[in-house]
Amino acid sequence: MIDEIGRKIRDLRKSAELTQGELALRSGLTDGFISQIERGLTSISIDSLKQILDALNVSLADFFSEGPREQVVFTSDNQVELDEGGTGKLLLLVPGATNREMEPAILKLAPGEATSLRSSFNGDNYGYVLRGRIQLQYGSEIYRIKAEQSFYFTADREHKISNPGRGHAAVLWITSPPYF
Repeated sequence: MIDEIGRKIRDLRKSAELTQGELALRSGLTDGFISQIERGLTSISIDSLKQILDALNVSLADFFSEGPREQVVFTSDNQVELDEGGTGKLLLLVPGATNREMEPAILKLAPGEATSLRSSFNGDNYGYVLRGRIQLQYGSEIYRIKAEQSFYFTADREHKISNPGRGHAAVLWITSPPYF
């Protein structure tokens, strides 16, 4: 247990890019004591542990949490291609996002391609056109949106995105709550 606590403190200190001396200064302890703790050579009182964790901005509860760490960074290997019913390609960027507050995706549309007409739902949609230009049908209204422009709407009407252009289009599309 002493080794594990020391290892966790060392990992937290290194991820905060602090030296043992800097952590000692911030926590009010000596760098020799920090070194002994990290190497598992001495035990630590709750008070000293609290001083170290306060200096690292980590709560006691988080320090002793046994649960898996939340994934923060996602790569292309994590992406899931979804058949959304239209002719475009929808890449879900965060797997398991249905358990989160929002769901980010990349919509890729070749010339002439479109999403299926999406039913209204209780939520919001945000999109940022990364490449090309798109046409957004929002109820009976039509909007033309080009690269580096964005859209935001409450999903209280049917909506559809299409690519009327000659080049490929790509949109960062975020729904809240998750809808895809």
